[in-house]
Amino acid sequence: MLSASARLLRLLALFQAQRAWTGAALAERLEITERTLRRDVDRLRSLGYTVDSTSGVAGGYRLGAGSALPPLLLEDEEAIAVALALGHAGTGEGDIGNASMRALAKLDQLMPPRLRRRLGSVRASVVPVMRGTSGVRVKAVSMFAEACTERRELRFGYQDHHQTVTLRTVEPHRVVQTGPRWYLLAWDMARQDWRTFRLDRIVDAEPTGARFAARRLPLGDVEAYMEHALKVSPYLHHARVVVHAPLAALEPHLGWVGGVPEVVDAGRTRIVTGASSLDALSVWLGCLGHEIEIESPAELVQHVAQVATRLDTIARRQGTSLPRL
Repeated sequence: MLSASARLLRLLALFQAQRAWTGAALAERLEITERTLRRDVDRLRSLGYTVDSTSGVAGGYRLGAGSALPPLLLEDEEAIAVALALGHAGTGEGDIGNASMRALAKLDQLMPPRLRRRLGSVRASVVPVMRGTSGVRVKAVSMFAEACTERRELRFGYQDHHQTVTLRTVEPHRVVQTGPRWYLLAWDMARQDWRTFRLDRIVDAEPTGARFAARRLPLGDVEAYMEHALKVSPYLHHARVVVHAPLAALEPHLGWVGGVPEVVDAGRTRIVTGASSLDALSVWLGCLGHEIEIESPAELVQHVAQVATRLDTIARRQGTSLPRL
């Protein structure tokens, strides 16, 4: 439980964010009884703050007009959110980036050691691949970032698209923001492979008590791995193909399905791709207009032949047939 002096600072911080509160709401935020809250409000009044109160079911407290608040007081999550935003802005160039880093340095000096350590974990473990508005709470980002920095193994439930929850035990390495979504990049102990987990689908995360040694990040780069994971991994079916064409000739087709291209040589391009069905992959490959070698999966080869036969049947019924290549 917070000390009386710590509660007064917290109470002032709450009044700074919102001047009028119900008694029940303030007591809940401070985790005290309403009787204790009344005593704390009386202490504020004795220090010269005007706090008006109203009785009844909807009664509460309001900081009186003209009351001078102390210098800016931030709650833990507010301070971390501000510092995180300043740190991201500081990665840019020019005056805005420089000013953000100066402001972050000043804020860092004002933080107590406990909060400074939490912020250090967030800054060390959070990677903003692409920024955007998100509903994920700062407290969750901070908790996972600390687990990454302190190398604490985590256990949690993870919901899939169908709301089915599976139990996972992981070694967390980075927290990644991509647009409106936040992900945990972690080594899945059961699957012995890297996985990405959406933070909004993680349920009841808790440390197991075990520690782990840091692993080399996949592909050697978080951004490169996340690009691959978000373009390919979400799909039910995955494929690796080599197309006998330069990358420039294939770029107009890469937006049809998710895929990550890799130049093999001047005339060949390997594509790691995924789709919701083998039918979609087969049709996409047929539309590329170049010779293709399917490296995996083996069942895709047969599926391409089946799709080609179906298309040939459709064409024959219309009085023509597929050209023989």
